[in-house]
Amino acid sequence: MRLVFKLIRIILTPFMLIAEKLTTPKGINRDSEAQAQVDADCSQLALYEFKACPFCIRVRKEMARLSLNVVKYDALDNPTHRQALKAGGGRIKVPCLRISHDNGEVQWLYESNDIIAYLQQRFAAE
Repeated sequence: MRLVFKLIRIILTPFMLIAEKLTTPKGINRDSEAQAQVDADCSQLALYEFKACPFCIRVRKEMARLSLNVVKYDALDNPTHRQALKAGGGRIKVPCLRISHDNGEVQWLYESNDIIAYLQQRFAAE
């Protein structure tokens, strides 16, 4: 059964990634100073993802719409990132947004809807 799902994923992945490329919205325009501040704030964020995960695609599209430069880690094909996700967040589930706070605390935010709501609340008004 696992082989069947792997085969389906191999077949569908290129189509999903092409569809993402074609439907990703243009980012919002900010002046250079405001974008520099957003980029600095984004340096505290990291998205753990699987490339063809539909929920990860939703989050990446919202990040593109908000013009966010967030580092992305492939937790499917990279064992180092996969282990970091498990060690930090407690489980291997994507998408997961790692938020590093100024006080050194690290928050692991799961669920695409929660991640999108967080990004919109933090960056949409800027």
